[in-house]
Amino acid sequence: MRQCIINGQVILKDKVINANVYVEDDHICEISKRLPDNEKIIDAKGRYVSPGFIESHSHGRNGSDFMYPSFEDLNTITSSFIKSGVTGILATTMTMSKEDIYTAVKNIAENKDKVSGSKILGIHLEGPFFNHKYKGAQPEEYMLAPTISNYKSLIGKFSYLIKKISLAPELENANKLIEYLVKEGVVVSLGHTDATYQQAIEGIRVGATSGTHTFNAMTPLTHRNPGVVGAIMESDEVYAELILDGIHVNYPAAKVLLKAKGIDKVMLITDSMEASGLEDGQYKIGNQAVYVKDNSARLESGTLAGSVLAMNKAVKNAHHHLGLTIYEAVRLASYNPAKNLNLIDLGELAINKKADIIMFDEDINVDFVMIDGKVLIGEGNDNIKK
Repeated sequence: MRQCIINGQVILKDKVINANVYVEDDHICEISKRLPDNEKIIDAKGRYVSPGFIESHSHGRNGSDFMYPSFEDLNTITSSFIKSGVTGILATTMTMSKEDIYTAVKNIAENKDKVSGSKILGIHLEGPFFNHKYKGAQPEEYMLAPTISNYKSLIGKFSYLIKKISLAPELENANKLIEYLVKEGVVVSLGHTDATYQQAIEGIRVGATSGTHTFNAMTPLTHRNPGVVGAIMESDEVYAELILDGIHVNYPAAKVLLKAKGIDKVMLITDSMEASGLEDGQYKIGNQAVYVKDNSARLESGTLAGSVLAMNKAVKNAHHHLGLTIYEAVRLASYNPAKNLNLIDLGELAINKKADIIMFDEDINVDFVMIDGKVLIGEGNDNIKK
């Protein structure tokens, strides 16, 4: 079936244009000002037409966590994320027992293609190869040495699902594991780490290409020790994850990061946990209680424990607080994560790319979502009430 989105402000990688977007089956086949012929018409009514957002680091949303081993939890999370414009997501695990991580991985493998919301693009293993000093909300009793055998024990036969892993490069044998993971096609990200600048640079030299929630749970940049933050800023090949809620990183610091990395190498994440989308109150992450108040999620100790941020809000913050154009802000949540994760058919509105398309207004309120050419929210979806 051919469809045509008309009357939209179409967000491309480097500009916004007035054009029609033509979709055939699951991909974009044309972007032009040609008038539609026999295509099914979808009227954008002046809204922005954007590539769907890609979330590479989230633990959960709406009362569910990717560590909870049921289809219902996966479906709850993805059905909630789609409402904020996320069309693809990496299900992110956390540091827990080997058995718990494997069970979560197995559940994701068995149920990822059954969910009715955002596509599950794979898995991001956040831990358990971390440094106790920068544990954040990761339970240190479950942290493991970064060895190939330990890694394999977490994933079993599901290695094909692992798209990204966060680890501390200063740990013994970490660089050997990084080299192995890179050969396996896994993106390695530096996180929850007490590495020196030089140790971080060595991890990057052997293949790490990402920094996990940059500034948070890593050695800071100072004038005598540039730390992991300095290594991320300096290294052109490294993408910097950024939780842009104004709590994990304040906006001037985010501007400094953007200035250092450039528009191509910063990627928005939410690092959201189960309380995201819900009211203030007590929740949990892993085996720990989390208290949510005033848009901040913290352990009893006061340590930040993920966020309650939604991706469309992060994009709005980039647009409003970092002074980015709308296409630049969208790029941080679409094209950049797709490039970092080597998802070559996602992340932008272009010929032959997957038809993962969203629409939103000036305040980034999302009211239309198409995934693989199928309308799931908004005009053109015959399966929901308008």
